Amino acid sequence: MFICHIALGGCLTAPSVNYGVTEDTGGHIAYILGAARAQAARGDVDAVQIVTRAFDEPALGAVHAQAEQQVSRSLSIRRLWTAQRGYLSKENLAAEIPALVDAFLEGLAQAQGLPDVIHAHFADAAQLALAARARFGIPVIYTPHSLALSKSGSAVDTDRVAAERRALLEADAVVLSSRDEAEVQVAAYGADAQARVHRVSPGVSLRRPAEAGAGRALLADRLSDPDRPTLLAVARPVARKNLATLARVYADSPALQARANLVILAGQHGDALQANAEARAELTRLRETLEVPALRGKVALPPSHTQGDVAALYDRAAQTGGVFVNLALHEPFGLTMLEAASHGLPVVATQEGGPADIVADLGHGICVPPRDVEAIEAALLKLLDEPAFWAEAAQAGRAHVGRYDWSKWAEEVQHICEDVCNPAPVTAQASVMLASDIDNTLTGCAPSAALFNAWIARDRPMFAVATGRSLPEARRILRDWNLPSPRVFITSVGTEVYLPDAEGRLCLDERFAQKLDAGWQRDRVERALKEFGFNWQARVEQRRWKLSGFGDMRTARRLERHLARRGVAAQIVASHGRLIDVLPLAAGKGPAVCAAARRLGMTMDRVVVAGDSGNDFDMLQAVEDGPGRGILVGNAMDGLRERLSGRRLYHARAAHAAGVLEGLETFGFALNAMEPPVKMVAQ
Repeated sequence: MFICHIALGGCLTAPSVNYGVTEDTGGHIAYILGAARAQAARGDVDAVQIVTRAFDEPALGAVHAQAEQQVSRSLSIRRLWTAQRGYLSKENLAAEIPALVDAFLEGLAQAQGLPDVIHAHFADAAQLALAARARFGIPVIYTPHSLALSKSGSAVDTDRVAAERRALLEADAVVLSSRDEAEVQVAAYGADAQARVHRVSPGVSLRRPAEAGAGRALLADRLSDPDRPTLLAVARPVARKNLATLARVYADSPALQARANLVILAGQHGDALQANAEARAELTRLRETLEVPALRGKVALPPSHTQGDVAALYDRAAQTGGVFVNLALHEPFGLTMLEAASHGLPVVATQEGGPADIVADLGHGICVPPRDVEAIEAALLKLLDEPAFWAEAAQAGRAHVGRYDWSKWAEEVQHICEDVCNPAPVTAQASVMLASDIDNTLTGCAPSAALFNAWIARDRPMFAVATGRSLPEARRILRDWNLPSPRVFITSVGTEVYLPDAEGRLCLDERFAQKLDAGWQRDRVERALKEFGFNWQARVEQRRWKLSGFGDMRTARRLERHLARRGVAAQIVASHGRLIDVLPLAAGKGPAVCAAARRLGMTMDRVVVAGDSGNDFDMLQAVEDGPGRGILVGNAMDGLRERLSGRRLYHARAAHAAGVLEGLETFGFALNAMEPPVKMVAQ
């Protein structure tokens, strides 16, 4: 496979990138290079090319005027020339896009071979990729990196929002890094934008210092005692990175000043380099706050640094018992969170965006509201003053950061590339439609999951999943378990139905959506839940037609009575002994399965559903006396065995996917699917 990446902004080169040399030379370049290197190392990838913009700016490096750059045997960088030969910031690229489109298409027309897939980074690159698809039929994957509607406190750039919306809606697939991006940020652009979203965790490129003691040497002439704990921040000097708040917290805290030094790497801002107006303003704010007599010898704001310096300072901060700090007003993902973890450095991070996902996953620090100065100071002091807590966080980061690996990213994205290059054809009518829950129904036993996969490949049923997860999370867990990709996704506890169109592309079922909208007063339901004292789940779990919290069955019944007294139309679904979902009356896995079957022309007598928990109850109840069939796997919970006893419902002895196959065999839909046998009987 030949993969082409497009990224137009910043100073993209390899192997050594001068991060922060311009406001656009940041984390997205680390992402692209890490991804491209991992893809180029795969045996099923012939070549990877990164397309970027050429410019002639000697202060930024002669390499950026080089049309072709061979990075390794399978990885190259190609630069597009236009009449505008100087460096352009991302904000000033818009006028140049038509010329870049022409240059890109001309290069493709003259090339010996076309890419199999184009991966566009940011909406400006997506314009080139979509133009190439229109002319040459090359599929497009899109990664936005930073979406305009998520920029806290920023004026909305309507042209950029329109370009991002077009890219989200028209790309063949969208690859994002965090749940916040995939489920909150993209949702702001319209529900149908989510139909092509995949969440794939990126890797971390470990940076090692050039020599021992490099971090101490960089700070020796700036700090009176460089061996004190270091509070370290690494970010471009732009308003949304919120470096000024960190500076103010430190300047106003005698306790922090007594315990630690503050080191901020705010891009490259030496005299030879020209920062833009925003960067100059942010640097001025930092200097006004930090370059005062009272803080002399406690603060370092180096004007320039190398990649080796960054790695050395991560190590130095870890060695001194310091903390890495990222207080961005909103962070799409947060690669620096992973870099800190790889060096055994605990973090205090913004709760807005991707860092919350990462810290929850790795357990290597504390998340805080990025404007709450008291919470920020308290979190920093907790890590500085509690050695056992610091050590636990440091160890957790080192132990778990391996979950974020570029080779794993490349493997998962390769499957996405194959899917967009070879979309599943619209086949003849299947003999059966299986709609199954995922967690603990299909997952839980790797051998039986493999047999289930083989049955899908052999018998080619109309496979649907009906899950409490969102679409991106459903896709992620299916990939993690090497389970097949369904033709139909029923997600968020039966509130969203995604069906294939004539070309096999998933689209939100608008008819079902309209039916839910007709009786759903979300704002009113939300107010009633707040009156009740609802124990909310995280923001990312809240959906257009689903409000989610924590509570047992007793809490669910009290909530049901509360909503009835308020005259609020909603249904309560309790599951797993601790989860509560509040849905429209017309929603649920049962109605969603019936709606999907009708849209696909499947009669209910050819529909089989399978589940294990309380949020599967209505789906199983809908078929227990016909005309469909149901399978309750052997590991079922929430009292479903006692609550369901219909003649068309099969109670499997085997657990997980083995129980699903056992039921399908009993119904005559999966002959010999259990060979070789899998003994996975529920205890």
